[in-house]
Amino acid sequence: MRFKRLLIIFLSFIFPIYSVFAYSNEVVLGGDNIGIELKTKGVLVVGFYKVNNELIASNSGIMTGDYIISINNRVVNTIDEFSNEINNDDDKKEIDVKYKRNNKEYETKLKIELEDDSYKTGLYVKDKVNGIGTLTLIDPENNRFLALGHEIKDNVSNRLLDINDGSIYSSYITGIIKSTDGSIGEKESTTNLDDRNGTILNNTNKGIFGIYEDDYDKNKLIKVADKSEVSLGEASILTAINGNEKKEFKINIDKLDYKDDLKNILFSVTDKELLDITGGIVQGMSGSPIIQNGKIVGAVTHVIVDDCKKGYGIFIKNMLEESEKE
Repeated sequence: MRFKRLLIIFLSFIFPIYSVFAYSNEVVLGGDNIGIELKTKGVLVVGFYKVNNELIASNSGIMTGDYIISINNRVVNTIDEFSNEINNDDDKKEIDVKYKRNNKEYETKLKIELEDDSYKTGLYVKDKVNGIGTLTLIDPENNRFLALGHEIKDNVSNRLLDINDGSIYSSYITGIIKSTDGSIGEKESTTNLDDRNGTILNNTNKGIFGIYEDDYDKNKLIKVADKSEVSLGEASILTAINGNEKKEFKINIDKLDYKDDLKNILFSVTDKELLDITGGIVQGMSGSPIIQNGKIVGAVTHVIVDDCKKGYGIFIKNMLEESEKE
């Protein structure tokens, strides 16, 4: 998540092609807490370990935050595929590895050694990331959903997570760790992996987008506000802080920024109930829709760490336009 310390609250487009914007002028409000699972494109390197008391991967050129995309010219996207390729030839002392960093591909030789009856690379890797956030909206015309309002990053390299696909699930709030100035709280929740709601297609700096595949009421619609319709003053956010119950809470829009691509709406939480329970903004509120004058105007994205009653939101039109890019 500088002028003030910020925290993104929550988990690769080159020369993007802009399509004709096809999003609806009326959408279904979110506000639901969702569990998020993202599957990486390739296996993500998150660290190094010693094999037979030696850091055997240290001279390979591979760094944390890199994605291994093939071994011996065979594509790998999961840890199982990665492990199988390493162990499928007992005679090899090194393997050919293709990896990606910042959308550029590289090739190297990676030493492998036998330890505890299996071959090891000395690389810690993962193939998925899990977290929670808030659903922003569903477009009933195409069942596309928008959530978070910001990207999910790899917490090791702090770079946008390059994903193959992912899923969103129903999630139930079990408790709140309250925010205090300088210490951001969070929603505690349980995700029901048996209740999958949709497929994640894109992870961008303006949110995660995908296809909603569960049932929802397509008749409960709210108009989408243009940026010019957003004004200073009273507004509200819709979010869940207890179980799966969504509730609207009062905020005040303090400042608008039309030039920034992401932090467009500076707001303060004014709702006494929300302040008493959460202390302001907590992690997991990302994506909570911002409503003003009966229209959806934006989504919560950041909290100001030094004053957690204040946060930033993104214009909803910026999220919708990003979701239309191919």
